[in-house]
Amino acid sequence: MGEYKIVVTRKIPDESLDMMKKYGELYIWPEEEIAMPYERLKEEIRNAHALYTNVGDKIDRELLESAPHLKVISTMAVGFDNIDMEYAREQGVAVGHTPSVLNETTADLAFTLLMAAGRRIVEGAGYIKEEKWKSWGPMLLTGQDIYGARLGIIGMGRIGEGVARRALGFNMDVVYYNRNQKPHIEEEMGVTYCELTELLQTSDFIVLLAPGSEETRHMIGTEQFQLMKESAVFINVSRGTNVDEQALYKALKEGEIWAAGLDVFEEEPISASHPLLSLPNVTAVPHIGSASIATRKKMAMMAAENLVAGIKGEKLPFEVQA
Repeated sequence: MGEYKIVVTRKIPDESLDMMKKYGELYIWPEEEIAMPYERLKEEIRNAHALYTNVGDKIDRELLESAPHLKVISTMAVGFDNIDMEYAREQGVAVGHTPSVLNETTADLAFTLLMAAGRRIVEGAGYIKEEKWKSWGPMLLTGQDIYGARLGIIGMGRIGEGVARRALGFNMDVVYYNRNQKPHIEEEMGVTYCELTELLQTSDFIVLLAPGSEETRHMIGTEQFQLMKESAVFINVSRGTNVDEQALYKALKEGEIWAAGLDVFEEEPISASHPLLSLPNVTAVPHIGSASIATRKKMAMMAAENLVAGIKGEKLPFEVQA
């Protein structure tokens, strides 16, 4: 007890904290909705042996250079693009994440955004609250049909498969684009592979699920939005950096596409004054793809298991492989 120092950058479920307390002294950032400042984190990990982090923390080379005793980084997330993996590996720091557990929950959120943006749910709720609803009108708040529409999925990983399964229940025609074609998925679900250009041109709903990296940065921009239908609904639950937000704003503002549902943004947290949030055809939520109670508790425990294994010098059960 107390042999190691463990830095935890967010309040997490007590069960996870109890697991880690057995192996060291915990420093826990006490704020729920305010991120631990970079300089404070840098100060706290100077003599730390383990770091329990999340997607909102910038774990770069400068930060890692200030932590000579660090043995393990455990992120309560699937993605790890906020961590300098190359330098961590150079220093022999093990890095763990929480894959697979959030697939179905995130697929739920993706399809929720698809339906909410397509049927103007948030806009309609606001219409009532603002006392604008005076009578029924034939074209009042009309949206896009979901049943029987064509859905294009960019990135057919586990979450993409989950979105596809949900779409099939709505009799949607599902096409997908992926770095590698997946014949077994096509056979199992009846979905169709197509090139990205065709997907963008023909889909009524487009869900972006590509991983975040330099390779995928702004993979959806002006050129891609111009290919889409004017009636297209664009959904992003991947990484905000995958989309050129200025191009998205222009496409929505000028009617190049019909609506967007967004869970992620280039800079998080997004400012309430961001131009995208001024548009009535944008449905935005604060990066809650995996935010079900059950899933977040599982993620917290997986991250704790990774951290404990790293402290003990054992192989992490959910180690980053990339």
